[in-house]
Amino acid sequence: METVVQTAVNALSLGGLYALLALGIALIFGIMGLINFAYGELMMIGGYALVLVSGQPLPIALAMTAAVVVFAALLMERIAFRPVRNADPTTLLVTSFALSYLLQHVAILIFGSFPRSTSVGSGLDNAVHVGGIAVSKVDIAVIVVAALLISALAVVVGRTTTGIRMRAAAEDFVMARLVGVRADRIVAIGFAISGLLAATAAYFLVAQTGSVGPTFGVGPVLVAFIATIVGGLGSLPGAVVAGFGLGFVTAVFQQVLPDSLVPYREAFVFAVVLVTLIVRPEGLIPQRTRAVRV
Repeated sequence: METVVQTAVNALSLGGLYALLALGIALIFGIMGLINFAYGELMMIGGYALVLVSGQPLPIALAMTAAVVVFAALLMERIAFRPVRNADPTTLLVTSFALSYLLQHVAILIFGSFPRSTSVGSGLDNAVHVGGIAVSKVDIAVIVVAALLISALAVVVGRTTTGIRMRAAAEDFVMARLVGVRADRIVAIGFAISGLLAATAAYFLVAQTGSVGPTFGVGPVLVAFIATIVGGLGSLPGAVVAGFGLGFVTAVFQQVLPDSLVPYREAFVFAVVLVTLIVRPEGLIPQRTRAVRV
């Protein structure tokens, strides 16, 4: 029973992290058809921001980090993506790749290539003991915060005027603009929300690892991209389901594989992804219509 509970907590924690990142990616793809490969660098910016504000009280440090990442996301959209918004999808893809490598090398120039350590989030290192089960505080925090943010985003997208406009833009941006939806504002709001999700994920990853490097966000975002595709490109419910699904599969393989095969855990996870895409090539919960470029 202890093993089952611990595996479930690990699955929910890892899945919550993946779901937050997958939501940020799916949101932007749903609105403007962009697969933003520079999304991991928003996490990196958040990580370095946490390093710089590590001496501040935690609420202030978190607020400052969120503001920095949201500003970086808005700047990314305004400078890099808005000028090529009407270009061929290949141009958008190459632009996101170029921006990703540019930001990584800017980080190397400013902070160096070696990881920088920080004590932000060190208070979550301890475990909570329930009976004979020890549950990490950071895992509990990830589960709770992920549930709150996913619920809040569901309310925003489903019940607010801005959310209705975002859903309209995702289904048919040309028609949405004809009925008065302001393209620049909707895209900017989408990038701001994705930046907030990236900042949240960055904090929890820093709390788990205690260090930040130029490639800080590459690994988690790669898995989040996979979750976005498995869930159905542009589908927010699909991103959440696939994110938690990948977390569950990863945690289960970590537990059930023999010690000699644990280093190859990701190979088994990707085998499950491959089978899923063969069975459901359109994704678990495909978007109803294709995104229209703006």
